[in-house]
Amino acid sequence: MARWRWLLADQLGPHFLDDDAQRVLLVESRTLFAARPVHRQKAHLILSALRHRAAELGDRARLVRADTFRTALADLGEPAEVVHPSSRAALAFARTVDGLAVLPPRGFVTDRADFAAWADRRRGRLRMADFYRYARDRHDVLPDLPAPAGRPRRRPPTDVPPPPPIVEDDIDAAVRRDLDRWEAEGIRFVGRDAPRRHPATHAEAQARLAHFLDHRLAAYADSEGVLSDADGLLAHSVLSSSFNLGLLDPEPAIRAAERAGRAGTAPPAAVHRFVRGLFGWREFLWQLYWYFDPRFRGADWLAATRPLPEWFDRLDADAVEARCLADVLAGVRDTGWAHQTARLTVLANYGLQRGWRAADLADWFRRSFVDGTDWVMNATVIGMSQYADLARIDTRPWAFDGGHLNRIGDYCGGCRYAPKQVLGDDACPYTGGFEAFLHRNRERLAGDPRLAADLAARTDPQRRDAVLAQEEKRGDEAP
Repeated sequence: MARWRWLLADQLGPHFLDDDAQRVLLVESRTLFAARPVHRQKAHLILSALRHRAAELGDRARLVRADTFRTALADLGEPAEVVHPSSRAALAFARTVDGLAVLPPRGFVTDRADFAAWADRRRGRLRMADFYRYARDRHDVLPDLPAPAGRPRRRPPTDVPPPPPIVEDDIDAAVRRDLDRWEAEGIRFVGRDAPRRHPATHAEAQARLAHFLDHRLAAYADSEGVLSDADGLLAHSVLSSSFNLGLLDPEPAIRAAERAGRAGTAPPAAVHRFVRGLFGWREFLWQLYWYFDPRFRGADWLAATRPLPEWFDRLDADAVEARCLADVLAGVRDTGWAHQTARLTVLANYGLQRGWRAADLADWFRRSFVDGTDWVMNATVIGMSQYADLARIDTRPWAFDGGHLNRIGDYCGGCRYAPKQVLGDDACPYTGGFEAFLHRNRERLAGDPRLAADLAARTDPQRRDAVLAQEEKRGDEAP
């Protein structure tokens, strides 16, 4: 008899099974939520997705509630197999279970051996743009759709239809009751509970993808690099959790976007941006996670050593006066989500300037976002935004002052801080923080050509001492 297929909570789409008769094991472990506080809506989404998958599979599935995965597998009493897990810890565990076969990864287009061969041939740093060109050519992606000559002008999209709403059911009601009981019994969560906003089934995710391609993709490029307090979604697909839960297979989504570009229903800039995110960055981050050794997580070149402050860790947006940070943090508290520009330029940028530990910040992103995973946050936070990886992923730290935030967004007009002011009571914490960051790390950043002008303009010792003293006084208090 064929082995049971153990589906992990991020392997819930149809492409993780081989046929319609396959027996499936699903395991729900409360212990995972007790280890570290995760966002309440993330916990709800994971449990809802697991239970919905079990309901879809009917008699083929066995949903086990157990203290540990090892207990659930031992009680199964029959041979089992699992698709390659998405974290090193899960893979290491799977290899210790007698009789559990580990299958090759699914849910990605690029083969790990293929990526390793490409990376081994590279001279110098690994860059997403180089990998993306290689992968597009190898997999014949967008061969006949010209890439835009330059970046689209930044303007918030208007009149973009919202994604179809999620309708909760009895499964969601049972999940909410269980989470309420767990909280009463001492398990802590962060963020606020709310009606489920993200797909928990393949059908819901497919409907969201179809709606995005038909109604939102055309404006997608216009939301690149934009911050707006008017619409936190802009024209983003908000499908990251669906891909990371395995509800959607990326290759069909990439091909569907290609067809939209060829049919003229979406401009080339929008198609290229969507495909670049899904086939470029997502694939690149997954492959880097496995290509680099585990010590990558602790490189921390900029020697950031401060722990996350309580107000940030607990998503206390009400304690913050800086308008952009307060709004984005409130969005994470209320929805467990923010788009990539807000994550990098508002949240991660602030942590970088304050010298917060990169590994702690990566863990915060993993726990606080419904789409948070170890393999994504390891590279985007530790490497890309915090520059803690000896520049193996990006060419410069993602540090920006208030002037940059003012150029790409509309928060500064209603803020008590002045975006161009470095010193004084009205000094923007991002502007003063950016300058203090440069002063603290001048020797490490001196060879970075993209920061040469910023460093050259900040050599006055009296100004340096004043900025450093001001930002040290500000410390890790909510700005």
